Amino acid sequence: MSTRPWIVDDDLWALIEPLLPPWPKGSPGPKPVSDRLCLQGILFVLYNDIAWQLLPSEMGFGSGQTCWRRLDRWQKAGVFGQLHRVLLAKLNAAGELDWSRACVDGPCSREKGGADTGPSPVDRRKTGSKHHLICDGRGTPLKIITTAANVNDVTQTLALVDGIPLVAGRRGRPRRRPDALIGDKGYDSSAYRAELCQRRILPVISRKGSPNIKGMGKLRYVVEQTFALLHQFKCLAARWERRTELHDAFVSLACSLICWRRLKKTHS
Repeated sequence: MSTRPWIVDDDLWALIEPLLPPWPKGSPGPKPVSDRLCLQGILFVLYNDIAWQLLPSEMGFGSGQTCWRRLDRWQKAGVFGQLHRVLLAKLNAAGELDWSRACVDGPCSREKGGADTGPSPVDRRKTGSKHHLICDGRGTPLKIITTAANVNDVTQTLALVDGIPLVAGRRGRPRRRPDALIGDKGYDSSAYRAELCQRRILPVISRKGSPNIKGMGKLRYVVEQTFALLHQFKCLAARWERRTELHDAFVSLACSLICWRRLKKTHS
């Protein structure tokens, strides 16, 4: 990883710039800080987990309030979700997505306060949130949902599966369904198994009270690896952003950066 990972290189900027909404013409006030510099300021916060007001102005990002408002504006315009879909399509075109299986998991993280929080069942009931993740067989993040820490993992199974975007990039219809879904015993439910089968997805989930399916760990390690990559972004390891939609913007941006790194590896 670069010593300054928040710097946006030209190739990545070429993908992001067309997705950004144009600045309103004739807006009052001074000339706004460029979108590229604001994005780098947002990435600086994402990587270093600092308060917006502590964003170093000498680096040219503009004020923390400027970057915060730009993040809010871009999230409302759906920029980060679009970027994630674009990068997934490029990975799919390069044959780097494994649709033979998908993995789900949902560990908790600490949170200062705000929406979608609740007592954590694994951290002495401290307030927290939970990231529910579904990734492909190689660990590429496909969809993440943020809930309170006390929300059961199994309740988000179908939301994760149905939330996978249509991924183009290859000949034929865009794809969004894996062949199989792998999960631990926290996802054991007869009703959800039936729903997965209706979607032509094979549930590979150990049953409660029975031994784990042999070899499950070798198949599920990719989702743990993906969470480790996500938590390299310090802003996601412990949630401080009170507004869920802005926290989700950081999550989508982190997923896009993981996809971007993998795409660069295919071209190197």
